[in-house]
Amino acid sequence: MAKSKIPVYDIYGIIPGHTQQDLLLSRFAPYVREHRHLHTQHGHSFYHLVLFTKGAGEHTIDFDRFTVQPYQVYFMAPGQVHSWHFNGDMEGYLVHFSPAFFQSFLADQHYLDRFGFFRGISKEAVLQIPAAMRKDAVALFENMLAELEQPREGGLDMIRMYLLQFFMQVERCCGNAEKQQVPRQKQLLLANFQQLINKHYNTIRLPREYAELLYITPNHLNALCQDLVGRTAGEMIRDRVLLEAKRLLVNEALTITEIAYALNFQDNSYFNRFFRKNTGMTPEAFRKQIHH
Repeated sequence: MAKSKIPVYDIYGIIPGHTQQDLLLSRFAPYVREHRHLHTQHGHSFYHLVLFTKGAGEHTIDFDRFTVQPYQVYFMAPGQVHSWHFNGDMEGYLVHFSPAFFQSFLADQHYLDRFGFFRGISKEAVLQIPAAMRKDAVALFENMLAELEQPREGGLDMIRMYLLQFFMQVERCCGNAEKQQVPRQKQLLLANFQQLINKHYNTIRLPREYAELLYITPNHLNALCQDLVGRTAGEMIRDRVLLEAKRLLVNEALTITEIAYALNFQDNSYFNRFFRKNTGMTPEAFRKQIHH
């Protein structure tokens, strides 16, 4: 399909002339002033996080809306889409880093998968930093900025350590305590399932087919999903198809028929029934709501 959908930025293209390999770190206020496209839906091919220290407004991640509050932090995994609508001046910190940024530093290539806020589930990725942690959180970001402003040997590794420290502190204070006790093997299996869905949602719709790819039984897969995310495997597949449908509907250049075809539905009416059953509105109504 030739027509474009939501724009997806890479870590170099989002800022003209940016050359820092695999990392972008900035205070939030100047970043917002320079990037007026933030109010429109867009995606990233990199990990992305923001710690707000001042400001108000609203931001939307994968069509879930959140009210901006001071000392709120939100995380995005590659592939998610979002838009921001701010009221007044904004302050805080922003970090972009590529999937490769930690790969040369950590022996465990799946280390970031242990953090619930990087699973790509928007409602688990927006967290409020408690008062007792705020001073330390700000200090970590200031230390990271200092490493960029006064480059020294090992500076990027220091930034990696500060980031990991921040991730672990957030997970300890704000993460789901029950999920933190989930065995590593189960976390990896769920992450692999989510990766397979992202890769094959357009062609594979049955849980048993994903179970075969994971070398487990359908019952095992379903129990895993219910235990870790409170959803069946079928619901997770359906949710991913629905999310892509919403992303495509943002692009007014695409007709509903073209979107149905792109998502591998048998016909336009089948797609309409699917969308309405799961959202309570037609694709046309959703599109009008988004562009209202």
